[in-house]
Amino acid sequence: MNIHIEKIRFSYSRYELGFALNIPELNISSGSQIAVIGPSGSGKSTLLHLIAGILVPDAGSISVDSILVSSLSDRERRAFRILRVGFVFQDFELIDYLNVTDNILLPYRLNAHLSMSDRTNQRMLELSRRLGLQDKLKRSIDQLSQGERQRVAIGRALVHEPGLILADEPTGNLDPVNKMRIVDLLRREASDHGATLVMVTHDHDLLAGWDRVLDFKDLMETRP
Repeated sequence: MNIHIEKIRFSYSRYELGFALNIPELNISSGSQIAVIGPSGSGKSTLLHLIAGILVPDAGSISVDSILVSSLSDRERRAFRILRVGFVFQDFELIDYLNVTDNILLPYRLNAHLSMSDRTNQRMLELSRRLGLQDKLKRSIDQLSQGERQRVAIGRALVHEPGLILADEPTGNLDPVNKMRIVDLLRREASDHGATLVMVTHDHDLLAGWDRVLDFKDLMETRP
């Protein structure tokens, strides 16, 4: 999926957080793998939320393929996100009363356009194995470490083979070995399925081999 952003402005001022984001233009070609770096608080996570339609810009436009995401209704944005986007949230956003299996398969519970099949279960089991979760599928979320929760969130983002993968600090709670393993998994999944991958990270040790490393300070302005 290609992404085109033009003249977007977004502000949290209505929440009195004193943050403003201004991106004149950004183009990400379909199938590319982009790492986004920059100082904390600069708006990297906000950018991912805008692309996914979780947030709506105050001005400007965001298009993903032929879909003008910034003009969709709340319901349409939710459907777009569940069907087309795999989002790895920095704070996981797991459902506490569901076990690991049901958390990973959550996109299939939320969207009627995604139908469960034997292949879906096989896909879930294979991802679980690659994420080192195969022996934890029946555990509740409160029985998992922070690193295990992060891996569940990654499995949920990838299980439906989305065309766009947005990963917000997906290795923040992982040890060095698992960091590289997870980044390799994200990049391999994107490559195997022709997906566009945009990953926010503070870890400069993970930046080798990306199609593009985007330094946020070169992209936008923040105003107090």
